Amino acid sequence: MTDGATSNLLTVSQASAADFELLGRLLQLYLYDFSEHAGYDVDEHGCYQYAWLDSYRDDPDRYAYVLRMGDHPAGFALVRCGDSSSMAEFFVLRKYRRAGIGVRAVQQILRRHPGRWTVSQLGTNQPATVFWRRAIPVPFEESVQADGRVEQTFTIPAGADGSVREPGVRSKAPRPLP
Repeated sequence: MTDGATSNLLTVSQASAADFELLGRLLQLYLYDFSEHAGYDVDEHGCYQYAWLDSYRDDPDRYAYVLRMGDHPAGFALVRCGDSSSMAEFFVLRKYRRAGIGVRAVQQILRRHPGRWTVSQLGTNQPATVFWRRAIPVPFEESVQADGRVEQTFTIPAGADGSVREPGVRSKAPRPLP
């Protein structure tokens, strides 16, 4: 049993080798949720297939993150870096949705990878598009691709302290010295 303060603490950690089994199980839940938009089906064993998980363990330009609330897994993020970074997959367990956890996790991940970003959603997944419009903390350009995907492009600046503005929060101007 955990206390309330510990169980409400969001952590976003880069996945360790030991976390990849957990990521594989969370991916099953994600692919199940996503199947209503992408039409995915299970294999003969009742499992969804995701061919790229091992590349997030082995490729130095790919990052896997585990989201936790206290000691409990709450979701994951898979990030591809390069000339432009992209959020390959992002998932928050239903129990933790609509509580600001996803937005907070996105903020932490973006701070770790300043620079040019692209995020895309299937055109049929309107809730995801609404989420990303709210979660991206900087001005972005949005377009609809030929295949119907909605895509946001933006740049995350690296501040002197590595900080990124939280969405909806304005920076306070410094007070003049007396």
